[in-house]
Amino acid sequence: MAEYDAVVIGAGPGGYPCAIRLAQLGKKVAIVEEGELGGECLNFGCIPSKAIIQLSDLYYRSKNASSMGLFSDGPGLPDMGRIQEFKKGVVSKMTKGVETLLRGNGVAIYRGRARIAGKQRVEVGSEALECENVVVATGSAFVELPSLKYDHSSIINVRDLLSLEVLPSRLLIVGGGFIGLEMGVALAKLGTHVTVVEMMPQVMPGTEQEILRVVERRIKSLGIEIHTSSVVESVEKKGKSIVAHVKRDDGAMTAIECDLVLVSVGKRSSADAMGLDSAGVAVDRKGFVITDKHCRTNVRWIYAVGDVTGPPFLAHRATAMGKVAADVIAGVPSAMEQKVMPNAVFTDPEIATAGLTQAEAETSGIRTKIGKFPFTASGRAATFGENEGFVKLVASAEDGTVIGCQIVGKDASELISEVVLAIEMGATLEDIGLTIHPHPTLPEAVMEAAEAADRKATHFIVR
Repeated sequence: MAEYDAVVIGAGPGGYPCAIRLAQLGKKVAIVEEGELGGECLNFGCIPSKAIIQLSDLYYRSKNASSMGLFSDGPGLPDMGRIQEFKKGVVSKMTKGVETLLRGNGVAIYRGRARIAGKQRVEVGSEALECENVVVATGSAFVELPSLKYDHSSIINVRDLLSLEVLPSRLLIVGGGFIGLEMGVALAKLGTHVTVVEMMPQVMPGTEQEILRVVERRIKSLGIEIHTSSVVESVEKKGKSIVAHVKRDDGAMTAIECDLVLVSVGKRSSADAMGLDSAGVAVDRKGFVITDKHCRTNVRWIYAVGDVTGPPFLAHRATAMGKVAADVIAGVPSAMEQKVMPNAVFTDPEIATAGLTQAEAETSGIRTKIGKFPFTASGRAATFGENEGFVKLVASAEDGTVIGCQIVGKDASELISEVVLAIEMGATLEDIGLTIHPHPTLPEAVMEAAEAADRKATHFIVR
């Protein structure tokens, strides 16, 4: 029987950083993973999806480069086999990197399904691990609709989609959230006709309308069909095709013919069947583990990090929680007390947000000062041929402290971190505006947005 200071269950973006940090702090650590090291994000989510999104964008731009003076016979049809080879190469390299990091830091790796089997005891198959602490980092699982159960061939989840060797001619996406739209845009660029069915009145529910309008224009230009306030009631096979029967809120029915149905309607807890209930760990009504700001559960020796604790389902949130849990276990003062949790959506154009929107701030009684800079005025965006979108900074009208940011446009995911740092450090609009940014670059848009709040922008007229 092996004895450890901590056993981490799950080697995804929450688990493996937690194990590494614990080892760095001098603890004897084991990590248990029944799948691939790196978890869902590295193997079947964040990384492979972005690899395919990047390749689809490259294909689309090369196919449409004549507007910039580049003429050719085109790139030909996309080779999904080669695309999969590239994706698998990226994933394999990073997975091996995770294993190297774990072993290099002295973390013991166990393969198999873990189960909490008594006080401070974890079982992995026939092996028993005694430990002072357990960190649950098992992630989440895809929600399955009763009327659209996965068969992984005609009705699929995102994990299945990312492994396709043949590009479908027609794809129906059930669920118009961030993940569904990311993949819908990617496949549309590769030549698939994409239809999205969303039960809410808009796709990407909760997204501000001024951001959504920018993305919707691109979606329309790609030929993606959107059916909002609609649900798929049933599907049936019709020869080699699938017919989905879609019902609108007003009762009208539509039949949509496709080759594949992607169901992307959210995630559920993966905390079941691992002994948390017998250990007395409290969960919410959806089955997600309840934790405090130190990532502790109500059971003093059990911690939980990442998706298993509920939304937002973000890899960087999981990593931050994993490090906090490790610090707390090692006796280092730490807590999840960040001011903001940034988010990035890899649609086209990208969306990135942090902190409060203008509406949220004013609903909370905060008077705001807004700085907004359009990418139409950015020289660097012009050189990309990508001038859709804007940077919007939200600040307190009282002292100019930045409290939020919304970006939609080229490389929004790369731009948001500057503002996240500014918010965490209590920076003002003036601080950002006085910070010299290199030219010509996209981050200048952040500086110009800060200056625009005081009508000092020099590259567009503030109305």
